[in-house]
Amino acid sequence: MPAADVRDRVRQLSVAQAGVVQRAQLLDAGVASSSLGRQIRDGRWQALHPGVYATHDRPVDDLARVWAGVLYASRGGAVAAASGATALWLAGVLDDCPPVVEATTTADRRVRGQPGLRVLARERVVVHPAHQPARQRLEEALLDAVASARRPERVVDLVLRAGQRRLTTPGRLRSAALQRRRLRWRVLVDGLCADLAAGVQSPLEQRYAARVERRHRLPKGERNLPEQNLAEQVGAAHCYRDVRYRRWRVVVELDGRGAHPPEEAFRDRRRDNRAARLGEVSLRYGWREVVATPCDVAAEVAQVLRSRGWTGKPRRCGPDCPAGVPQAGAFFPLSGNKAPA
Repeated sequence: MPAADVRDRVRQLSVAQAGVVQRAQLLDAGVASSSLGRQIRDGRWQALHPGVYATHDRPVDDLARVWAGVLYASRGGAVAAASGATALWLAGVLDDCPPVVEATTTADRRVRGQPGLRVLARERVVVHPAHQPARQRLEEALLDAVASARRPERVVDLVLRAGQRRLTTPGRLRSAALQRRRLRWRVLVDGLCADLAAGVQSPLEQRYAARVERRHRLPKGERNLPEQNLAEQVGAAHCYRDVRYRRWRVVVELDGRGAHPPEEAFRDRRRDNRAARLGEVSLRYGWREVVATPCDVAAEVAQVLRSRGWTGKPRRCGPDCPAGVPQAGAFFPLSGNKAPA
């Protein structure tokens, strides 16, 4: 084969694979073993893993690291794919590529890990049919990451990230979970899928729904429904209320940010002021209140709801829980509603 054709084929491979190629691919393209060795010795190419090379001498970026791991794990014709947290980064669930790339392979032989690379062996790998580099389907990668999570907070973060970014659906995740005979945190995953289907979109919202609303038997609020009229009035492209108790005209906003940019704080004030003009009550809570004092939050929300006509009674979750205990004073007696005595 003419040398120009060989160079062109190598260039195409390199461009398609983030600058990373496999030895077998190079030989198939017509590169002689002696020529390959000379590129490495002269420092024009880099050996990333045994039989896997970067076709340049520049620093290797994250995508190239993932390509290198998948190509290394697929040597010998085995099916291999980026998996776990690495696949979640490729899918957009995680913002940062993990420092150690994870790849799963069906290789019969034992594939040794390499610096910066962990290789798992399985009888079957569920690979996404279209994306490159080869990777697990998002739901499979997500459930693998869930199964290895040590704390429930990590499970909540992963599942709600995927749902909030519309990278999967509760139905698809549930279906994948049902295919697994064993799954750590199964009950939590089922609950999170139910929350996603109900509109919960952040870990803080999930904690409010579970620890404030459900635990204390408050009414079930509407979640994250678009309000176009409100968006137009506050000058935003989109506007959502985190939790709305529509029947009693009470709104709960859950703010997980440590600080507001000035323009967002301005929109929040306009939104809350508009609620007051319309006879609505707007309550706002952050991580500190929802995590540290969920019972106090439940008691306050319940008192406001009762002042607006709710006839239910919250459930106390323990002997020291203030929810369900009559509170002195009244909250925002608007629209002619009187606070209970």
